[in-house]
Amino acid sequence: MLEQERFAFESPLLLWVHAHTTPALLHLSAALHVLGGPEVMGPLFVAIPAALWLRQRAQALFALWALGGAVLLNALMKLVFHRPRPELWPRTVAENGASFPSGHSMFAAALCSVAVLLLWRTRWRWPALGLGVTYCLLMGGARLVLGVHYPTDVLAGLLTGLAWVYGVWALLGRPGSRAGSQAVVIRPGRARAMLGRE
Repeated sequence: MLEQERFAFESPLLLWVHAHTTPALLHLSAALHVLGGPEVMGPLFVAIPAALWLRQRAQALFALWALGGAVLLNALMKLVFHRPRPELWPRTVAENGASFPSGHSMFAAALCSVAVLLLWRTRWRWPALGLGVTYCLLMGGARLVLGVHYPTDVLAGLLTGLAWVYGVWALLGRPGSRAGSQAVVIRPGRARAMLGRE
């Protein structure tokens, strides 16, 4: 990536995707382009921690670090690698900046990972997981259909977003989980009893 080289399979795969793209798939990809763009993701990434702050501050801080950090990490990686975007056919959407990693894919993975982790102790965990995986796959596929990213851009975006969020989750001690709450909250009476045994 630092040498800005392509993998041999990438251009043929993109051309195959382009040859098999239907108008309906192109329209869906264009809609996902807007949905995953900064105009939608920016306010959403601010609204989620703000809403959580009123209910669970530990979860709000997790969401802030996970989502905000994904944005900063993506910008840093684009600056370091500075990979040019594919130019295999005329694009139907405008995209500027470096190609690696895919910001749309990375933000989708970060958003869905945050949602799954926050809902894991509820009955909504499996719907969140299913919808999250579907959304990430659709978003990643849309970037290939539109010809604005190489496959490795998309894969790196998805994996980096996932790894970043789970890294923040582990670093902050699994905020909001039962195990994390029990590890922090110790009643005074129990603490005296534990000290008396030592």
